[in-house]
Amino acid sequence: MVLARVRHPVILGSAQESFPEPTAPQVQGWPAIVGGAHTLICAPTGSGKTLTAFLSSLDRLITTEPPPAKQRTRVLYVSPLRALAFDVEKNLRAPLAGISLAAERLGVPFNEPVVAMRTGDTSAKDRQALARRPPDLLITTPESLYLMLTSAVRDTLVNVDTVIIDEIHALAPTKRGSHLMLTLERLEEITVRPPQRIGLSATQRPLEEVARFLGGQTPVDDAQGSAGMQPRPVTIVDTGVRKTLNIDVVVPVEDMGDLGRESPPGELHSGPATAALAPRRTSIWPSIYPKVLDQILDHRSTIIFCNARRAAERLAAHLNELAQERGIGVDPETGAVREELVKAHHGSLAREQRVLIEDQLKRGTLRAIVATSSLELGIDMGAVDLVIQVESPGAVSRGLQRIGRAGHTVGEPSNGTIYPKHRHDLLESAVVTRHMLDGRIESTRYLRNPLDVLAQQIVAHAAVSGDVPVTSLASMVRRSAAFADLPDEVLHNVLDLLSGRYPSEEFSELRPRIVWDRIAGTIRARDGAQRLAVTNGGTIPDRGLFGVFLPDGTRVGELDEEMVYESRPGETFLLGASTWRIEDITFERVIVTPAPGQPGKMPFWHGDMMGRPVELGRALGEFVRSTRAMDDAAAVDVLRREHMLDELAATNLVAYLSEQAESTGVVPDDRTVVVERFRDEIGDWRVCIHTPFGTPVHAPWAMAIQTRFLEHHGLHVETMWGDDGIVLRLPEAADSID
Repeated sequence: MVLARVRHPVILGSAQESFPEPTAPQVQGWPAIVGGAHTLICAPTGSGKTLTAFLSSLDRLITTEPPPAKQRTRVLYVSPLRALAFDVEKNLRAPLAGISLAAERLGVPFNEPVVAMRTGDTSAKDRQALARRPPDLLITTPESLYLMLTSAVRDTLVNVDTVIIDEIHALAPTKRGSHLMLTLERLEEITVRPPQRIGLSATQRPLEEVARFLGGQTPVDDAQGSAGMQPRPVTIVDTGVRKTLNIDVVVPVEDMGDLGRESPPGELHSGPATAALAPRRTSIWPSIYPKVLDQILDHRSTIIFCNARRAAERLAAHLNELAQERGIGVDPETGAVREELVKAHHGSLAREQRVLIEDQLKRGTLRAIVATSSLELGIDMGAVDLVIQVESPGAVSRGLQRIGRAGHTVGEPSNGTIYPKHRHDLLESAVVTRHMLDGRIESTRYLRNPLDVLAQQIVAHAAVSGDVPVTSLASMVRRSAAFADLPDEVLHNVLDLLSGRYPSEEFSELRPRIVWDRIAGTIRARDGAQRLAVTNGGTIPDRGLFGVFLPDGTRVGELDEEMVYESRPGETFLLGASTWRIEDITFERVIVTPAPGQPGKMPFWHGDMMGRPVELGRALGEFVRSTRAMDDAAAVDVLRREHMLDELAATNLVAYLSEQAESTGVVPDDRTVVVERFRDEIGDWRVCIHTPFGTPVHAPWAMAIQTRFLEHHGLHVETMWGDDGIVLRLPEAADSID
């Protein structure tokens, strides 16, 4: 019996009521978790893996006496997204209240667990309250956990015995993930016993890599009595279950080759004068808007994903405008807008705005959300029955995450539609769709020895630990999988840097942050190190952002500093698909008031682009090569049957590949690199290298080319790169190169 080891009768009854038949992750995962093993659970969205992780911990919290009040926290839940953390907190509070009432009604002893959340949105007042009265179960983010361990609040965590890391696949290949796992090793330095680690993941491969990342290493004595390291055992629970996907790739125009061509000038539209006077080009957007709106109206709740915040804002605004033209959400007598059909949701909206929008969608008062990655991870959107992806998701794993938001319940299929924006986007969409249906996701690989992360964590650890022996520091660092093979020489180089022993005079103005006593073999923090570690914590890059506030101080969201610089009081702009009027711009914030019904300019943010994974690049090249080997009729048939393209999408893609071959004689694929050169408008040579392998290949390749030209020819070559190749701009002196 899967639930046999659940001790509290009310918890047992609640679990049986919620899941009359336990799901695969629960059947396979509960025994390992109850047995205390570090556990990685890999299962699709909506399969009950979150409850699997929490059930044993809740049972233990309820049936055992809590530790002293100041050190009460025993369970940590770490989420990569604040929205997901908020969602989990809300989903825990309601059932716990019901369980408490049921226990009281039955007269069963019950210690109700205290649940609280600390994220970047938590106010200073609430953080102080958490320090005074720690909860039993703390929901947090990687950065907030780091901050807690780098302050006096760390003492509240000494009794933590379980750490649940949700959506671990989103953290594993990033510096943010390496930072978190080193934070967990610092946590283990202060806990009474090593905490059990439970990782929750969507479908990933290889799972052994994610398991190594989750578990890290543990010291062990070898036969000669010298200490070494071996991986911590991690039980992998792979349900082998894939969600049923129904995906269509839709092109709403006859010929995508006409897109981007200049069209006759029409009426001027709102926006900067320069944009209004520029030649207008044929766009696919006017054909996408009505299709998407029709799908929204045909479904209960819809999430529409875009790859950039600006696109999300623009799409939401145009969908609302089109809906109002049809009389939807408009008062028939006055013509006033009563409600918006669609709202935008992204990380630049204030938390209160995001939560309000999410609740409106869940309650059914909002028919659709246009989102970026802000809704990509496991937030419970049970009412959503359709996901629309505008533009290729850019990665198979990302596409599965997004389409999986639809049908977010056990056994329900996920329905999705992909609208490519141009012909090359259509090419990638076809490949991604087939790989999604086959479950062929990109492999995950965690980073090795990210030294900036290491330097930051060393300063933070020293700031709260007094004198730290270098040997114990090295042992702690190497317990983290990302630093398992860190050489002593590299560690000592980092300590040299932090202690002021710089490799060049160029660094002489940097202040040392630690003192390294080489005779005693210890390090200690210098004055100000703790403040530095707290104010500069984490790996999420700083961006120039201005907060957007109402006059009463209510936060609305944030804007890119460049957009703010170009804006003036009195102008209107869109944020969250609502219009706002700028009343004042200060050195750090923009003061606004609502301007409903007024036209507004689109906001923009930098740093939204995502690179194509190398494996997807190879698959795209292979697809191009195999498709080119077929005749047109056979290719259209394969695209429709196997890649879920509609008729227009299939014919457009075949035409695109044929036109490219006719134009250049060859098409870039996984075995063919195409190089072309031409002179630009000022007479300099431009060299274009076309391959499908993506930015992770093209970025270092371009830098290597740049370095080679400088070292061998003394020429500075300008380089640009993207997912589809590299562009070199050679100076006039390059004519003399053989």
